[in-house]
Amino acid sequence: MISRMRIAAPIILTVHEQATLDLWARARSLPQRLVQRARIIQMAAEGALNQDIARRLGLSRPTVQLWRQRFLALRLPGLEKDAPRPGRTPRISARKMAAVVEATLHTTPPHATHWSVRSMAKAQGISRMAVQRIWKQHHLKPHLVKTFKLSRDKQFVEKLTDVVGLYLNPPDKGLVLCVDEKSQIQALDRTQPGLPLKPGRCGTMTHDYKRNGTTTLFAALSLLDGKVIGDCMPRHRHQEFIRFLKKIDTDTPAELDLHLIVDNYGTHTHPRVKSWLRRHRRFHLHFTPTSSSWLNLVERWLRELTDKRIRRGSFRNVPELIAAIKGYLDNHNQNPRVFMWTASVENILTKVSKCKEALGTLH
Repeated sequence: MISRMRIAAPIILTVHEQATLDLWARARSLPQRLVQRARIIQMAAEGALNQDIARRLGLSRPTVQLWRQRFLALRLPGLEKDAPRPGRTPRISARKMAAVVEATLHTTPPHATHWSVRSMAKAQGISRMAVQRIWKQHHLKPHLVKTFKLSRDKQFVEKLTDVVGLYLNPPDKGLVLCVDEKSQIQALDRTQPGLPLKPGRCGTMTHDYKRNGTTTLFAALSLLDGKVIGDCMPRHRHQEFIRFLKKIDTDTPAELDLHLIVDNYGTHTHPRVKSWLRRHRRFHLHFTPTSSSWLNLVERWLRELTDKRIRRGSFRNVPELIAAIKGYLDNHNQNPRVFMWTASVENILTKVSKCKEALGTLH
């Protein structure tokens, strides 16, 4: 009885495939496995048998057969990626993974507000690394929490529409200024000198400090060019706010109407402030909804001031603190950055509605 030899399917290359395989087979910078696969297909296209290819390249016949079949099925892209492997059987069952996720989402450990990897591992009888993998797979981060506050302002929609309208469609012959105060900025001086930054070690500063007085920064961010009008004052009252309004009046072109976006702090609605505004008709105040400081773009600039100049600073007295603030302000105005508002009223209201819906399900 004569046995029949199994003959592999022939490989016919296109001009492009032949050129690519020649390039891969001669390459010195490509991974060796890709060079080897290119040579397998080249020899197969010349009519060589699998066992001959395996012998000449020092491979096993099943390996040659595998890459012939991969090329016939996927052509060149099939050679660039390794064949899929089954992998080992997971040690943790799907039921146990579901139990970890359920416990993370809907329970808390005794005498604690949230789960840690170790407390969850002990409760579920698995390793802490297994808990980490499960949390990473399901995007769970019980150690993190974000703060939020939904406005209860009855005129929320009207005020939101007014402010966002100024951002997205500024008025002609008008200047939009985002105005706010950073009150009670402390001139803090560390009790001991810190160590400087060096390779392998971050800079240090003492955890305690001396309080050397405070100042209040009044700031107005121009929506047009990103410049900031600022002034430091000892207190935060309507008198200081009127003084700042006078500075804005002096530092801006007299022919432009001024639209000031402010919050609902009492100094902005004081009777004397209203009286001053009636005498200066080019000023128009636009109020953000309560608990919506995120609507005022100057908050973004004040945060940068805090992060880049104040938080790590050391000030022996208030004049040093004021000089540092004015120095940062002058440097910013030499190369101002324009803050762009992109969110529409509709998008904001949609997100607010989703938040209210989510909160409603908890009660």
